[in-house]
Amino acid sequence: MKTVAIIDYGSGNLHSAAKAFERVASETGHKVLVTNKPDQLKSASHIVLPGVGAFGDCRQGLFAVAGMVEALTAEVINKKKPFLGICVGMQLLAEKGFERGEHQGLGWIKGEVKKIVPKDKSLKVPHMGWNELRIKQAGHQLLKGIKDGDHAYFVHSYGFICADKKNVLAEVEYSGVITAAIGRENIMGVQFHPEKSQETGMKIIGNFLGI
Repeated sequence: MKTVAIIDYGSGNLHSAAKAFERVASETGHKVLVTNKPDQLKSASHIVLPGVGAFGDCRQGLFAVAGMVEALTAEVINKKKPFLGICVGMQLLAEKGFERGEHQGLGWIKGEVKKIVPKDKSLKVPHMGWNELRIKQAGHQLLKGIKDGDHAYFVHSYGFICADKKNVLAEVEYSGVITAAIGRENIMGVQFHPEKSQETGMKIIGNFLGI
């Protein structure tokens, strides 16, 4: 049985994320393992990095788990295991984040995470609630069965600005364009919360586990 490892580093919405993955995994034949032990990533077929809160806090939490970043690099970068970052877990893939100061990210996908500034000043930040996806790369495996106008649930004040637009899989409009999903080779990320995005979210999780 294949195992999807969900990283526990004190900054993720682990309970609801794990439940959502367990629902889908029961159909795909995967086992869900929530872990803070780097060695357990070796036996995983898929790796998920959730994240809730400020970029700097999440980065600090991840790097504080002894050996975790090294294990992620070994399994994701070197062994090319499918990886999914969720919300701040996606943002940590960037080179830098500017929430409460300047912080180095993992640098796996070139770009920076900056505060959302809507052109329409009446729109509030955080960008919170349901929004319609605009698919930029319909052929990507993560987006199989997802189409323009499908809704996903967002809660965030900072957005990922990709240096290379080829890495943008989907966007949303919020008086300006916000990156909703990114991907490069085996590395993927979604800014929205799949576990809160009902049918769209379940499809995304199923697609990821199918990679």
